[in-house]
Amino acid sequence: MQLKPINQQVVAIVGASSGIGRETARKFAKKGASLVVSARSQEGLESLVNEIANIGGKAIAVPAEVSEFEQVKAIADKAIQVYGKLDTWVHCAAVNLYATFEQTTPEEFKRVIDINLMGQVYGAMAALPHLKREGRGALIHISSVEARRSFPFHSAYGASKHGIDGFLEALRVELMHEKLPISVTNVMPASINTPLFNKSRTKLGVKPQGLPPFYQPEAVADAILYVAENPTRDIVVGDAGQVMNFLQRLSPQLMDALLVQIGFKLQKTSEPKTEDAPDNLIEPISGFNRVHGDFGEKTQPSVSTWLATHPTARWSIVALGTVALGVLAVQAFKNSALI
Repeated sequence: MQLKPINQQVVAIVGASSGIGRETARKFAKKGASLVVSARSQEGLESLVNEIANIGGKAIAVPAEVSEFEQVKAIADKAIQVYGKLDTWVHCAAVNLYATFEQTTPEEFKRVIDINLMGQVYGAMAALPHLKREGRGALIHISSVEARRSFPFHSAYGASKHGIDGFLEALRVELMHEKLPISVTNVMPASINTPLFNKSRTKLGVKPQGLPPFYQPEAVADAILYVAENPTRDIVVGDAGQVMNFLQRLSPQLMDALLVQIGFKLQKTSEPKTEDAPDNLIEPISGFNRVHGDFGEKTQPSVSTWLATHPTARWSIVALGTVALGVLAVQAFKNSALI
């Protein structure tokens, strides 16, 4: 399966007004892709399109509520209308709710599912016919490490992310069965320093945060651009996410015990925030149309993500390690022969 170089691609990015989606749009534009950007925030989209134009890129905006299929379909239709094709679909749009399961209302749970899961489903449904017509392409869905392991306070959010992983696995196999060269990727970030936490609804009494450590949105955007050219099944962004994914596979009970110890306390900041504070669960809120959140001082680079997106360097390190082990083995053999 071969995907087009980014400078030959038409890319739709959903959830582009802030955070990961905004940085991803900027990076695609810098590499010469033609963009359709979408989100609920008209204000955020307009500022993004202007920013892309200022760096010489091409982007058009399509405001959309992703819980409505026809509005999501309009994003893909606009790409065909303006550019004549669609090569890559990147779906980032998500909302968040911090509350115990008992504190969560049926309406809140459904809203998280409608945006985070059904929005992703609608995105794949809208994009797939155009990718098939083009003969190849990429579906890139941004979920979370919580696609594999849910955290406390996140029954709705974790369910939505698990759902993404589930429907993508089925879709991927169906496309393989049809021998269609369409890449399906699940991008699973750990805690990323975006405005998501500023916009989340919380019933914790304080502003929430992700489980530290944090990683910058640029790391996720780099991973997205990599899989847009290199077919990849899934990719975890953030070393901590890799560790959690490994521990969950090794022993779910161990992860249970770990989250009992750290999962409640470490998702709370000391900044008061009431339940009726503005949030974007139902409608977009202004003031957060930016890439980065408030946790820049808590971020660190992700070595595992860099290695995953730089395969030549990864294999060079493996080769060097193999040679080093061989030299040590030979030396050990010589030493034993002298005894």
